[in-house]
Amino acid sequence: MPYIAVDQLSKTFTVRKKREKGRLTREKTAVHALQGVSFSVEQGELVGYIGPNGAGKSTTVKILSGILTPDGGSALVGGRVPWQNRKEHVRRIGVVFGQRSQLWWDVPVIDSFSLLKDIYRVPTEAYQKRLAELTEALDLAPFLRTPLRLLSLGQRMRAELAGSLLHSPELLFLDEPTIGLDAVSKLALRDFLKYENEKNGTTILLTTHDMEDIAALCRRVMVLGHGKKLYDGDLPELLSRYDTQRVITLRYDGGAALPPLPDGCQVSREGADYKIAYSPQALPTARLLTLLQSAGSIRELTAQPENIDHLIAAMYREMGL
Repeated sequence: MPYIAVDQLSKTFTVRKKREKGRLTREKTAVHALQGVSFSVEQGELVGYIGPNGAGKSTTVKILSGILTPDGGSALVGGRVPWQNRKEHVRRIGVVFGQRSQLWWDVPVIDSFSLLKDIYRVPTEAYQKRLAELTEALDLAPFLRTPLRLLSLGQRMRAELAGSLLHSPELLFLDEPTIGLDAVSKLALRDFLKYENEKNGTTILLTTHDMEDIAALCRRVMVLGHGKKLYDGDLPELLSRYDTQRVITLRYDGGAALPPLPDGCQVSREGADYKIAYSPQALPTARLLTLLQSAGSIRELTAQPENIDHLIAAMYREMGL
């Protein structure tokens, strides 16, 4: 049986519209956050859960973490119904929301960790061992005795991640974990998540708009839109459908000139550099490189794939999101 088994999950919210002038009451409208969503996740998987704002990603996470109760369908996480077995369930999961904190703002980080130890009833020996592991992996030592409010955003996120993992959960939900982080902090966080997933077998469901995070961490992705699951499968396969243009920049030694290229190639020149835009579906990269090499000795060559955010934007447009 899969570790996470979701079947026809649905959730609808009633939203009151802004009151119109001259009316005493506000109209209500139903927002279908989830509409018959089904999927399964095996234990130890690291899965990306993507989609535009309002797609239903956070609603799914809140249901699977036991915060919300669905209107229809079923969900089992480790054999538990999250919203019916909350106490047992929260002992076995960790949750990190990028813009919310589970640590105490005005107390040193180590004191927050001590409180979480008591809340989750972690045995002292297990707590000390796990704390030492997380301190080393996330480089927490320099600020363990600093109040949370005095930390940088990157330090706070590392502390939040450690706090969510102190009780060694089987499952970790990450909702926008790298939002607002600088490049160095993002890379460090990604490296740690790979480590946690591979070394401890922690199942991770990652929800984010940062496609670089998804590409770096997740082989499998699920795409949600308008409350419905639109795709579930291999990320490279999904991106290949929308990888419609690439750019090669090259410079020849001596006076070599660009050879004739097939129709569909767009060529521009800046000084001694040629820039060629082409479709990898119409003209395989290997064939294009053979043509370019036939003209003479190449001094420099770079191949630039389309930006992953552009690919995802194209996918959203095609799906009507």
